[in-house]
Amino acid sequence: MSSTTPDAPMGILQRRRIEAEIIKPIYEEMKAAFGEEAAQGVIERAVKAAAIEAGRQFAAAAPGGPSIENFAAIQPLWTREDALRIEPIAQDAETLDFNVTRCRYAELYHSMGLGEIGHLLSCNRDGTFIEGYDPRIEMTRTKTIMKGASHCDFRYRMRKEG
Repeated sequence: MSSTTPDAPMGILQRRRIEAEIIKPIYEEMKAAFGEEAAQGVIERAVKAAAIEAGRQFAAAAPGGPSIENFAAIQPLWTREDALRIEPIAQDAETLDFNVTRCRYAELYHSMGLGEIGHLLSCNRDGTFIEGYDPRIEMTRTKTIMKGASHCDFRYRMRKEG
């Protein structure tokens, strides 16, 4: 079934493409007017704020509240349409570890000439989304496909109380 039919919501990859088409000319104008560093700072702050708010909304809708299990259950939203290929490593109530071995988000931004801000439009959302979703969950990632690595290494841990 197509993701554009009335009974199927738009996939996140398609949404990010539309957002990038809007952001690209705005970013180019901000770069010309204020410089690359300032323009990237605006994009970074705006996307992070949006990601935190999205995380809060997902947490509010999580059955029984936010948790590693509920977070893992919404992962198909980001992998839909083969947007991400994921290699699972470990999952339990305290841990979610996986590698992304293909990232069509990175491919999309590079193909649009937005590789220099692709990490701001996509990768930076990951850590800030989880802050909004559940501040008890900590994400670490040491490499991304967006920045040229062979894979992205996502590691989520429930922080210990106290």
